[in-house]
Amino acid sequence: MQRRTLLKAAAAGVTAPALLTATGTPASAASSLSIRGIDFSSVPKAEALGAVWRQSDGTQINPVQLLSRAGITHARLKVWVNPADGYNNKARILPMAVRLNRWGIKTIIDFHYSDTWADPGNQTKPAAWSSFSVSQLSTAVSTHTADVLGALTAQGTPADLVQIGNEINGGMLWDTGNWNNLDNLAAFLTSGINAARATTPGVRTVLHLANGGTQSLYQWFFDAMKARGVNWDVIGMSFYPYWHGTLGDLAANLSYVTNRYGTPAFVAETAYPWTLADQDGTANLVNSADQLTSGYPASSTGQNAWVKAVADTVAATPGGKGLGYCYWEGFWTATTGNGWDPTNAASGNNWENQALFDHNDVALPALYTIGSYRA
Repeated sequence: MQRRTLLKAAAAGVTAPALLTATGTPASAASSLSIRGIDFSSVPKAEALGAVWRQSDGTQINPVQLLSRAGITHARLKVWVNPADGYNNKARILPMAVRLNRWGIKTIIDFHYSDTWADPGNQTKPAAWSSFSVSQLSTAVSTHTADVLGALTAQGTPADLVQIGNEINGGMLWDTGNWNNLDNLAAFLTSGINAARATTPGVRTVLHLANGGTQSLYQWFFDAMKARGVNWDVIGMSFYPYWHGTLGDLAANLSYVTNRYGTPAFVAETAYPWTLADQDGTANLVNSADQLTSGYPASSTGQNAWVKAVADTVAATPGGKGLGYCYWEGFWTATTGNGWDPTNAASGNNWENQALFDHNDVALPALYTIGSYRA
């Protein structure tokens, strides 16, 4: 996502409770959206630093249990190769997947193929891969993907979906796999897809771009990959209204790509502010009224209306090919030491005003709306 360029476990054997909405009514088990997800990547580090999360009534709760109570179906976990802070790697992903599985939450594994953020403005090779040839990079992608996914499968928590790269508009593993080297990029994607399918039978592989409202970008990219034999299962889109167009643009693109390529799609990332106020002294990425979408104020009501509007848009995709959506980093509240820069513990969070919790760490209505959605 462009934001980067701008700048205790549940006891074993516990039975998960019935899924509840904020009002205590059962969440829809037969929603028209099979993916009602939240990116959960920041949670392990936040927990280690003392973060807490509270239900809408103010009571503190285990964050994984809260996902289940809210009716969330999927947690998205990003994977870095050798991160500076030691988080978002295989060692951290495995125990979190166990916790999520105990509460009935499936995983979306999001490979960045980098030691840090990968997005349209940054696709830096892992340091250990920096001198690799094209062939060596293809092998590294395969080995790394198989290592993480194979370990998840071995412990009984196989991934449900896997992203082979994150927001790869401009390619990945720059410069070798950038959009000027599409043959190389296709080779890397094929290596990752093949490794995912070999280690996780039934997994759905995702190719994920940003700019979800830009049909021309998606046609160019997916035509190019299809022509090179890349065989994906699902198209993932990032869609943030302050960067990526209107809901009408999103609807049109969802309809277009699912029809043109015959595969389903989902919104892999979206978010909206519930306030413009900053909590930790680090300027928020969305911090002024002119960044907002008309009809959606920076309030808990506006945020809740936004997630419902995105859900309705995806659910309206013809042929039932809109699988759902994933809210980006909804649990990333302002916690000292858990900022945006993994190399700098003093860095702040520029996202807490788009989290699904207020500044007292109390869950906002949008969290429950995501999980209890009905078309």
